[in-house]
Amino acid sequence: MSDFALSPAGRRLGLPAWPKGLKASHALLGLALPVGAALLWEALVRLGVSDGRLVAPPSRIAETLVALWKSGDLALHLWTTGWRVAIGFAIGVLAGTGLGALAGASTLARRLIDPTLQGLRSVPSLSWVPLFILWLGIFEPSKVALIAVGVFFPVYLGVLGAIASVDRKVIEVGRIFRLSRFALVRRILLPAILPSYVLALRAGLGLGWMFVVAAEFMGASEGLGYLLVDGQQLGKPDQIVACILVFALVGKITDGLIVAATAPLLRWQDVERRED
Repeated sequence: MSDFALSPAGRRLGLPAWPKGLKASHALLGLALPVGAALLWEALVRLGVSDGRLVAPPSRIAETLVALWKSGDLALHLWTTGWRVAIGFAIGVLAGTGLGALAGASTLARRLIDPTLQGLRSVPSLSWVPLFILWLGIFEPSKVALIAVGVFFPVYLGVLGAIASVDRKVIEVGRIFRLSRFALVRRILLPAILPSYVLALRAGLGLGWMFVVAAEFMGASEGLGYLLVDGQQLGKPDQIVACILVFALVGKITDGLIVAATAPLLRWQDVERRED
């Protein structure tokens, strides 16, 4: 049985074990769709079915990425966008976690601040652009503020919903065992809200990467969003698609980092992990 893996729930149900090697094959399976689509489009362009003018073939996109990397432009723009997202994400997480915890723990606070925040959540992201430019100028503070707004709302909603959904009977059990307030939070509340909090962080990070594009439309001279605009103005579809692919790759990597960093904290979950 050393070559097989099964979750605790699966063992209790008597389910057959899955070979551990299937995890690697599943990871490769996730690449089948994008790689297959890329190969198909490359073949259509090479066979003359399409001229590839508006949607560049993968070979041309790869050449563009290599050229941008060799010139140093890709590293520069990626670094600029990355640290903007990092700072905006940190600010949005801190604000969303704090206000979400306050609104979830206090009925008065929830009635006071939640209606306003729910209304502001419906405001389109680009609506904030002229206001932030007026308040903060066209430089970095306005861009970081816009990203923080995008991160804030999913984190706030995730924390608020997680706290509000904690089973009251579980808290009562902690009180029966006379746990202190700190122990109650550490041993009951935090484990109960952590899975939802991790999902909220992932959703906030995804919106952070989306909002950075809108932020870099605000008079930026560096960043992946700037490269997108530059590709549009100069008629370079290969550069546009290359930037989109970089966004997808970096977004997936950073999302995986959150999952990997929080996985040790969620090992206590007894859930069935399907391998099929």
